[in-house]
Amino acid sequence: MLETSARLLRLLSLFQGRRYWPGADLAERLEVTSRTLRRDVDKLRTLGYPIHSTSGAEGGYQLGAGTEMPPLLLDDDEAVAVALGLRFAATGSIEGVEEASIRALLKIEQILPPRLGRRVAALQSVVVTASGPSAEVDARMLSVIASACRERELLRFRYQDKTGTASARSVEPHRVVNTWRRWYLVAWDIGRKDWRTFRVDRMERCATVTGARFAQREPPARDLAAYVTQSGVNARCRARVKLFAPASKMAERLPHFGLVEPIDEKTCYFETGASTYENLAMHLSLTGVDFEVLEPAELIAEIRRLADRYRRAAG
Repeated sequence: MLETSARLLRLLSLFQGRRYWPGADLAERLEVTSRTLRRDVDKLRTLGYPIHSTSGAEGGYQLGAGTEMPPLLLDDDEAVAVALGLRFAATGSIEGVEEASIRALLKIEQILPPRLGRRVAALQSVVVTASGPSAEVDARMLSVIASACRERELLRFRYQDKTGTASARSVEPHRVVNTWRRWYLVAWDIGRKDWRTFRVDRMERCATVTGARFAQREPPARDLAAYVTQSGVNARCRARVKLFAPASKMAERLPHFGLVEPIDEKTCYFETGASTYENLAMHLSLTGVDFEVLEPAELIAEIRRLADRYRRAAG
């Protein structure tokens, strides 16, 4: 009985690592006959695992999705990754998942071996998340958008732009991107016949999937995080700055806050944007290097105002 249970766990682990297995390969990995393999598969089915089979010389088995969530098997690295992700999700920017994240985290931490618990604690102690304002998004809304991206289904919603103007949009959703502590949807706007970037927190929660499918288009960029960042450069307040540091260093330090362009080995240009010039001035002060504002004049005036405030604060 113990040998059979161990074999079932091994079989389940193989299915979760690769969804489809030829029957002969699976029997060979488990060192059992095809008849024993069929019996083991039937036992997993009674436990709620939807395993589909095909007959014939090329027949095999595939783990599918069922109506209920069966137990999962995780290796050490997967368990650590899930526990760490749940800890950050419990305090993240997705509204509605905090309580569920905490419940799931408690279940996982209860059965984590001490060695893995120490790994999770060590990782959390050295990982620093970005501080500052972030816009919360609804978990169900994010799920609807992600599903539309995966299934390539048209999405309709009302959107409020940065000026507060609302409009109805019909789009072909492509990817959801998390950057600048916000969630964005990159999609083909059918009405405007062009690629657009939408902040998810500015989309009404009544976004609907129409059920109509579309053919996948060539994405606007390979690196969509950089594409969204470039869209952010087109924000209400923009700036072009000269940084007195190598471009390679600043590109690594500021991967999602603007565009870095090398000048020489010691300096580079930095283009960025924000909702206000005050935010821009504060962001630039956090680059950790000397800089020179090339444009606009409004940002220079804001930096002088902040400098006077800091000077008064320092006596």
